Amino acid sequence: MTDIFVELGGKKAIAWSLEWPGWCRIRRNEQEAVQALIETEARYQLIAQRAGLDFAPDDLVVVERLPGDANTAWGVPSVLASAETRPIDATTAQRHVALLRASWDRLEEVVATEPSELRKGPRGGGRDRDEIWRHVIEAERAYARKIWVRHKPFEINDKSALKAMREEIAAVLSKLSTGEPLVSGGWNASYAVRRMAWHVVDHIWEIEDRRS
Repeated sequence: MTDIFVELGGKKAIAWSLEWPGWCRIRRNEQEAVQALIETEARYQLIAQRAGLDFAPDDLVVVERLPGDANTAWGVPSVLASAETRPIDATTAQRHVALLRASWDRLEEVVATEPSELRKGPRGGGRDRDEIWRHVIEAERAYARKIWVRHKPFEINDKSALKAMREEIAAVLSKLSTGEPLVSGGWNASYAVRRMAWHVVDHIWEIEDRRS
């Protein structure tokens, strides 16, 4: 049995795995969101394998349904499950960070190999590859402040600045934690790694799905 959590708010249902940060899908209802997880197992497996982990989920079982908020309604996972407030040992923390690092590496590959101009949506909308890359980096800089990692803005091609920021993020999230927020008004380690990994993986798959 693979535990799945579902966050419900507005016209959105967000299904995600606590064990596998970044494996998360957003749809109109719970059934569709869980089905979308099943449909992306092979894609997430590429990330797990890069992290050196065996990813072979069995039956997906929803173990907790969470009332969402305004962010949920916009399609952003934002509510903590009760299980996320428990302490995290160093082994689990390092495993989670390995998956986050694998997500970062995979995104860099996709940005390097996919076309710069992506297929537009039905109404002509949607960012191109480099705009998505910039968005991910800027969002990550904002996310990092939630765990007390602070970096000034930098250009998307400044690999040394990006590496420095991500190494600091990884160092913080690799440590054992109590389950409490890492900084006043910020995020705890479990949610931080889940939110960051989701955002990276979601945009990896967006770029792949919108290749011209």
